[in-house]
Amino acid sequence: MLKPGTLYLIPVTLGEDNITKVLPADVISIAQQLDTFVVESEKSARHFLSTIKTAKPVRELTLNLLNEHTEDKTLPDLLKPLLAGKDVGLMSDAGCPGVADPGAKLVELAHQKGIRVVPFVGPSSILLSMMASGLNGQQFAFLGYLPVDKTQRNQKLKEIEKRSLSHKETQLFIETPYRNQHMLEAILSVCQPNTRLCVACDISLGSEMIVTKTIAGWKKLPLPVLHKRPTVFLLLA
Repeated sequence: MLKPGTLYLIPVTLGEDNITKVLPADVISIAQQLDTFVVESEKSARHFLSTIKTAKPVRELTLNLLNEHTEDKTLPDLLKPLLAGKDVGLMSDAGCPGVADPGAKLVELAHQKGIRVVPFVGPSSILLSMMASGLNGQQFAFLGYLPVDKTQRNQKLKEIEKRSLSHKETQLFIETPYRNQHMLEAILSVCQPNTRLCVACDISLGSEMIVTKTIAGWKKLPLPVLHKRPTVFLLLA
C-alpha cells in the first residue's frame, strides 16, 4: 500500500519580506523543496515562494486554492497528491495555517485519512499579541470578526466585556483593516473605564505598535492611526 505524503503547515510572514527575522532556517529549507502547495491566495503565495527561492521556479509549482469560498465537497481533491505519496505544503495568507484560517478544514480531513501533519514554528498574530499584552494568558478566547452593523457590534462588545468579567478571560478579536479605526472608537465608547484594552498593530514589522491601557487611559491619549494596518484587539474586564 502506498504511503501517504506529509502535510506540512508552512507559516509565512505577517508583512513584507521580513522572512529571516521571523522564520527559522529549517522551515524555509523544507518549503524550498516542496513543489505542491495548498494556499489561500495565489498572489501572496507566489510572492512568498519567490522570496524564499524555491528549488523549482515558482511558475512550475502546483498551487491549489483553499479559502473561504472553497466548498467542503472539493476538499478531498486537495488531498489527492498526499494520498498519492507526495508531500504538500499548506500556507495561509499571513501567519500560521489552521489558526483563524480555512486551512483547518484540510488538516481535519488529513487526520481522518491517516495523513501525517507537521506544524512548523512561525508568527501567529493571535499568540504574539497575547504574549505581549500583559493580559490573562491562562484563559483567553479568539472570537474572529465582530458584526459589521454598528448596533450589533456595540451589543457584541458589551457581551464580550461581560463574559471577560465573569470568566476572567481575555477576549481577542480582529476587524477588516480599513474598519480598524471605527472598531477602536466603538470599544472606547462602549466599554467600562477600568476594562483593559491592548491594541496590537503591525506585529513583527518595523511599524509594530503593541500598547495596553485601561479604557480611561486610552481616552486621555491621541488615538493611533490603525487604518489599513493589521490589528488584533485584546480586552480584559
